[in-house]
Amino acid sequence: MVNREWVRDGRAVVGWGLGYAGFGAGCGLSWTALWGTGWVGWAVAGVGVAAAGAGLATVRGRPGRWLTGGLWLLCGLAAVASWSLLMDVVTLLFGQAVDSVPDAVHKVLAAAGALLLARTARARGPVPARAALRPAPSAAPATVQLAAWAGTLAFVPYLVMKLVWAFGGSFAGISGDRMYADYVRNGSSGLWLTLERWGLDGTVLLAAVGVFLLWGLVRPWGQVFPRWTLPLRGRPVPRWLPLTPALIGAVTLAPYGLLGIGYLSLCAAGVVEMRVGALGTPEQAMQIGWVGMCAFAGYGMALAVATRSYWRRTGA
Repeated sequence: MVNREWVRDGRAVVGWGLGYAGFGAGCGLSWTALWGTGWVGWAVAGVGVAAAGAGLATVRGRPGRWLTGGLWLLCGLAAVASWSLLMDVVTLLFGQAVDSVPDAVHKVLAAAGALLLARTARARGPVPARAALRPAPSAAPATVQLAAWAGTLAFVPYLVMKLVWAFGGSFAGISGDRMYADYVRNGSSGLWLTLERWGLDGTVLLAAVGVFLLWGLVRPWGQVFPRWTLPLRGRPVPRWLPLTPALIGAVTLAPYGLLGIGYLSLCAAGVVEMRVGALGTPEQAMQIGWVGMCAFAGYGMALAVATRSYWRRTGA
């Protein structure tokens, strides 16, 4: 018996791999820089060709240990390539231009591939009709919900810092007016500046959306549309809807926060010198950095744990 869903996913991997390879080859031939380097396009093309081959092998036969491992390896490479996509999304949401359009396109393609490769790698041959049914909504285990609480609380100091600045106060010796002047000098969009003047920092609003997503992944209500989402009330949430932003957020924020904590630790130990940037002193930069990086790392890791739990509970 052939698992049609599994074959369909394999064909989709072939299509994605060919498209990804074509994009990489195009960048390589035109010497378009990805990650600031021209040769990266050829590496992207290689990953795309390998993915197309793995997808073709998946369509032709039941995946064994080596093929499944190869799919997961390619998934990891695609996930790494999509790193910082969330930063580009935030930039576009507030009307600003991304630093590099080819890089942004590459991250979108890589994120789509990571999701597709992960789905295909989980395939295990024929699936009985009963197993193909969507499981009933369920809550995540207590340990996963504890991680969600930790991720939520990790954002509290960050939110306090941002709100203090938004309302004109001072944090770490830096006033809200100075932060606003920095936003203007850095070319922040009119929407961002207007929100700041209203006391609504843009990152605070995004953090609130992120916490909502986090708890939707661990509670039963996150698996069905609420009644107010007419005409879809009571229907199951498409699995890609929460998984896509969750995976993008986890891949972006967890490494960013953990690497940032590592850097701050080296600075605190005197191994490297703290980069101040637009901030006043190394001490001020260190204090603000610890608040931000602990928030990103804590939330990012909690989001990764919650995403894995949601994936397993919904049969994705």
